[in-house]
Amino acid sequence: MGDVAVGARSGQGGEEHRGRSAGPGDPDAGHAAFSGSDERAVEDGGVNEDGTRTGGQGPDGSEKDRPKKQQRSFWKELPILIGIALVLALLIKTFLVQAFSIPSDSMQNTLQQGDRVLVDKLTPWFGSEPERGEVVVFHDPDNWLAGEPTPDPNALQKALSFIGLMPSAEEKDLIKRVIGVGGDTVECKGTGPLKVNGKALNEPYVYPGNTPCSQDDQGGQFKVKVPEGHIWVMGDHRQNSRDSRYNTADENQGFVPVDKVVGRAVVIAWPINRWTNLPVPDTFDQPGLNTPAQDAAALTVAPPALALAGAVPFALWRRRRA
Repeated sequence: MGDVAVGARSGQGGEEHRGRSAGPGDPDAGHAAFSGSDERAVEDGGVNEDGTRTGGQGPDGSEKDRPKKQQRSFWKELPILIGIALVLALLIKTFLVQAFSIPSDSMQNTLQQGDRVLVDKLTPWFGSEPERGEVVVFHDPDNWLAGEPTPDPNALQKALSFIGLMPSAEEKDLIKRVIGVGGDTVECKGTGPLKVNGKALNEPYVYPGNTPCSQDDQGGQFKVKVPEGHIWVMGDHRQNSRDSRYNTADENQGFVPVDKVVGRAVVIAWPINRWTNLPVPDTFDQPGLNTPAQDAAALTVAPPALALAGAVPFALWRRRRA
């Protein structure tokens, strides 16, 4: 009710007392004096019943009687910041990228033991499948790592693996290069070259001193056709890699199911002096490498993709015009 009364007096009191001065005994003297300054008082702060202000700025511009918000201390905010960082790290590890450590020499000289690589986990969520020449990380398809020692991480390593900065010791993962995809025929005769669909591959990434194909009776000589939904993988250190060639007796006959692939290794992140990306070698882009069926499948996918690519700019243009 105080605010209503102020409004009523300020609207009428000015005219009521304009023609006379208020004396000491005038019962309206206090109200007349107040009505002349009530607008500023309301702007600057609240008003008590005796006409005094309860807040706002004083004559010198300083704040008076206004409670100040206390800033939260850094140590109280630190747990919140750490929690947010952990949540973001888990989301990135699950959906975007994850760090993996190279445990062996099977991918030399492309990757050295102890390297840390970042693996793209995002594109498979959109239906992207591994392509020839890519270096991929995949879950053990069927006891490929049987007999390999299991690391015993300490508390710090467990914490780092939990947030994705180190691989988990419980995860049985491998890293190899994709040589063949669904529909490909891959073969090795003698010491090579390795052939895909009858086309010889030029493989400068093969470990120096190794031959593209291994002359042994345990899997080094082969000719296989990759079933749809699978890939054929080999290590760059050809004579020191237990890959698809030497696991043909497993339930997948040495092929890796696409749904076992974690993602593509895109960059070496550690150590710093080995920072580099992991591109697809040019030999996998040579003409005639695809089979006719693969070319036909690519043509059936290309028109919708091109149509979508063309529709987006057109829709944006129409939206801008509207």
